[in-house]
Amino acid sequence: MKGVLTVASCIVLALVTPLLAAEPDKAQVDSMRKGLSKYEDWQAAVRDLYFSTEGCVHYDGMKMAGHMDYPKGTMGVHFVNLTVTGEPDPNKPNVLVYEPTGDNLRLVAAEWLVPYKPGLKRPTLLGQDFQGPMEGHYPLINKEFIHYDLHAWLVDNPNGMFSPTNPKVTCDKAEFPMLEQPTKMMPE
Repeated sequence: MKGVLTVASCIVLALVTPLLAAEPDKAQVDSMRKGLSKYEDWQAAVRDLYFSTEGCVHYDGMKMAGHMDYPKGTMGVHFVNLTVTGEPDPNKPNVLVYEPTGDNLRLVAAEWLVPYKPGLKRPTLLGQDFQGPMEGHYPLINKEFIHYDLHAWLVDNPNGMFSPTNPKVTCDKAEFPMLEQPTKMMPE
């Protein structure tokens, strides 16, 4: 009986350990949220060279072989800063994501894009592996822009903090809603 309990304990530990390893450092996440709070005002983001793509991106949950798996939900309106380069930094995302609220925008997520290069090791940030490599998110980004990306939600997301979409965020009040198809995955 003791051997069975030991084996069972090892199995439980083996199943739980990867989940614990994937948890982001709370202090890092708190620091990120605090550092990005100034961008709750989208005009502050524009002053810091984040420029809007205008389209509010959302997905219907369609599955396509060889493509990213985007659960049904919204990303939002992406504000991209081309001056943010180098290693991914939790306090300096190159993309801020906003939800249209009618006459304003609400900051809901940060995103990091890393261009793919042969031999590049999959980037990680906040204890999370980036998704990809994948084509660019057409029509907002050319398909030829092969990259990795990672989303971090600053608002509650039932799909998890690092899911690419959030079912609680909508494009209902967006001037330019964009229902996108899943992005094609590329070989590493």
